[in-house]
Amino acid sequence: MNEWTLIEQLKQGDETAFKTIVETFQNIVYNTALSIVQNAEDAEVIAQKVFVQVYQSVQSFKGESRFSTWLYRITLSKSFDHERRKKRKKRFAFIRSLTETKNEGPVHVADFHHPGVVLDRKENAAIIFKAIRELPTNQRIAFTLHKVEGLSYQEISEVMEASISSVESLIHRARNNLKKILGDYYSKRN
Repeated sequence: MNEWTLIEQLKQGDETAFKTIVETFQNIVYNTALSIVQNAEDAEVIAQKVFVQVYQSVQSFKGESRFSTWLYRITLSKSFDHERRKKRKKRFAFIRSLTETKNEGPVHVADFHHPGVVLDRKENAAIIFKAIRELPTNQRIAFTLHKVEGLSYQEISEVMEASISSVESLIHRARNNLKKILGDYYSKRN
């Protein structure tokens, strides 16, 4: 069954079509979210929210872009929304901790592991993904979609609604920034 048939069936409320769409795209959505938020539990929550939004707003999908492009846009939007909410919660918790007398110690973020990274490379991958988080948002999106998700410049330009030359520039700047960030990191370790 082709993608457009599934979408039309989903627009008619067909739950089997929805289940097929989830099964087909769940890894793409999860891995994209994981690449952005770098936390497996958060990525699972985001993936659920993405598919809820797909189900609720499939009527607005006009087919002007590929379904996967629309899905990437939703995933990126939900991922960055999630990050913004977490930052607000952290700021609030920090401010609250300044006014409380009880000290519970620092909160530690769980180690980040991406499913596409071989076990013996996990430490380096964690360092690289941490560096990616430091990139400006558009560079981070372009770089992640290209290097982690394997999208072409054309596909990224559709997802980001930007020209191919803009995408090329973003990825080039991201590489240069990552070289600087990682160079600084390794020079501090030695």
